[in-house]
Amino acid sequence: METQVCTSCKRREAFFFRPYSGEKLCKGCFIKSIEDKVTATIVKYNMLQYDDSVAIAVSGGKDSISLLHILTKIELDYPKASFVAVTVDEGIRRYRDEALRIATKNCRKLNIEHHVISFKELYGYTLDEIVAHLKKEGKSKLTPCAYCGVLRRKALNVAARDVKANKIATAHTLDDETQTILLNILHGDPLRLAKGKPITDQVHPMLTRRVKPFCEIPEKETALYAYIEKIKFQGMPCPYASEALRNDMRLFLNRMEEKHSGIKFTIFKSMEKIRPAIGKMFKKEELRECIRCGEPTVANVCRPCEMLLQLFDA
Repeated sequence: METQVCTSCKRREAFFFRPYSGEKLCKGCFIKSIEDKVTATIVKYNMLQYDDSVAIAVSGGKDSISLLHILTKIELDYPKASFVAVTVDEGIRRYRDEALRIATKNCRKLNIEHHVISFKELYGYTLDEIVAHLKKEGKSKLTPCAYCGVLRRKALNVAARDVKANKIATAHTLDDETQTILLNILHGDPLRLAKGKPITDQVHPMLTRRVKPFCEIPEKETALYAYIEKIKFQGMPCPYASEALRNDMRLFLNRMEEKHSGIKFTIFKSMEKIRPAIGKMFKKEELRECIRCGEPTVANVCRPCEMLLQLFDA
């Protein structure tokens, strides 16, 4: 078989082929392409300023750990900026315990300050306890992931305020973004389509803006980046993930990508074009403080408090 030469450096042997671009890359050029793409995405969407204080959401998985390593390199371009890692401990026995150890080890290696916030300390319940109550009482049709997603968003925001960050960097990949776009369409939620930008708007002083430097990087490439760089990450999947509609959407999009290379990019770029028009359909939301926890909300009670009230106090 004829040896394929890297189309970037034109010297070394290629080991990776990008179907959507036609590139054949050696390991060194692949690593550089990912880091350059992340830098270009940050610049394109004006995600970071020179003096930002950034909380990097680190779960322990391949995406967030890779983002941690890349942003640590990029930090050299922002000498007045500060980066700190924050991890949400949902309280998933064995799964989150392993992830916390991995996240802590990577932060120590990179000399990055690491803060952990837990569901137990913030809400009084672990996710395992919430799921056990769901099964016992049969009160809710929502999946564990539905609870986890809402509670995690609030926990990350609280953690970012605790470390005095003005931005939260999350490791949402191109796959995550396209899945969310289609899920919001299936759920009939155009408002979330309008809000789901690569960098969120500043809507309230207590809500930290979020940036997604991986939003144009396919998930399999973040995994490959971690393998090549010998970055240790958690490979165990969340035990509750299979129950979510997102899992079905992931399988669907992966099948479509296999047959129609680049379709995830097409979905993402199409959404970026029509998002401003969708945003104009809605009036600016008036936020107030939740009467239970004080967090910003459009109703008297924020969604996390409402969900827990319905589950445990009904």
